[in-house]
Amino acid sequence: MQLVDQVSANLEAIRERVAASADRAGRPASDVRLIAVSKAQPEDRIDAALEAGCRCFGENRVQEAQQHWSERRARYGDTELHLIGPLQTNKVKIALQLFDVIHTVDRAKLAKVLADGFASTGRPLPCYVEINVGQEPQKAGVLPDETDAFVRECREALELPVVGLMCIPPFGSPPAPFFGLLRQIAERNGLSRLSMGMSADFETAIELGATDVRVGTAIFGERTPR
Repeated sequence: MQLVDQVSANLEAIRERVAASADRAGRPASDVRLIAVSKAQPEDRIDAALEAGCRCFGENRVQEAQQHWSERRARYGDTELHLIGPLQTNKVKIALQLFDVIHTVDRAKLAKVLADGFASTGRPLPCYVEINVGQEPQKAGVLPDETDAFVRECREALELPVVGLMCIPPFGSPPAPFFGLLRQIAERNGLSRLSMGMSADFETAIELGATDVRVGTAIFGERTPR
């Protein structure tokens, strides 16, 4: 099977699973945005996804996203690019030129630099606050019991356009309790969007309220080793 055909078939299979999961949750499939995670993927696989009609992609690193998308976005002007990995404050200026949505606002310093960047560019991007739902010391993210105050600070003091929350559950643990926790935090903060669920668990995430699922290997295949 040609690469474009394989990626197209993978995309269609994932979309069908998204629709089935949404149906089980009593939600329309249109409620769920499928983000194809192109980080560390070979150029030909990204091109295959574009040829297959995919227009929503996620990247983890600003520099790699520049390499992947600086030229492609000129050819595919309707592409939407999401930053789903950590953002260093010294990369904010570049990120604001490249991305359409930021999923990983995880600390006060970054929130302030983003707010200043939005004010100077006049292009406020939708933001998600990243929550460390497993309270893992090695992971970035706001701790669950500190989220309400952080969201309030972002919204009221910085006027940051916070639209939702994002999480990555602890590896090897059942994800459902952590997805449920994220939904509870979002509900009490009046946030409607939940960025949660990846290739191995996006169906569970959708059934628990995910509005954005980040799927990479199930679409593109295994990532190229670094």
